[in-house]
Amino acid sequence: MAAMDTLRDAMPEAARDVKLNLQAVLQAGSLSPAQRWGVAVASAMAARHPALRDALVADARAEVGEEVVEDARAAAVLMAMNNVYYRFRHMVGKPSYAEKPARLRMNRLVKPLTSRVDFELVCLAVSAINGCQACVQAHERVVVEGGLSEEQVNDAVRIAATVSAAAVALEREEGAPPPPSPAEKAAASLTS
Repeated sequence: MAAMDTLRDAMPEAARDVKLNLQAVLQAGSLSPAQRWGVAVASAMAARHPALRDALVADARAEVGEEVVEDARAAAVLMAMNNVYYRFRHMVGKPSYAEKPARLRMNRLVKPLTSRVDFELVCLAVSAINGCQACVQAHERVVVEGGLSEEQVNDAVRIAATVSAAAVALEREEGAPPPPSPAEKAAASLTS
């Protein structure tokens, strides 16, 4: 976990608990290495922090290989779409929307590179970060019916929560100017 060690060291003192939790949740426990690292990588993608994502991808590749990383990426991307759509249907609360077909492709969900139950677990963790109650409930049901325990589900969500908190801890300090957007960079290059 060399890349994550470096990143953890960069966290401010205010994130001391997150540093400790991040180290703890990535250690062996009820989850297999593939489950643990798949959840961590997908969670970092969902948290949208590039340095955190890159560090977790690097450490995951050393531990479990490329198929787990690719399934984690696919799960994060798929849930970015599904969580918005299904969260909308839940929030609007009209039965008529539930009767309409989603017409959103989800082929990777049934044909992951690794295990289907592991892919569903990763989708559950990302859905927890994205706050989609319908997806959390659906994926939790599938993984438990697929043989995973509630302890494993809990551990996956602990990883997701901790990775999400790490992304917040690593954000630029309040008051620091944000990096220029691509449009601002382009405009600056035209004036120079």
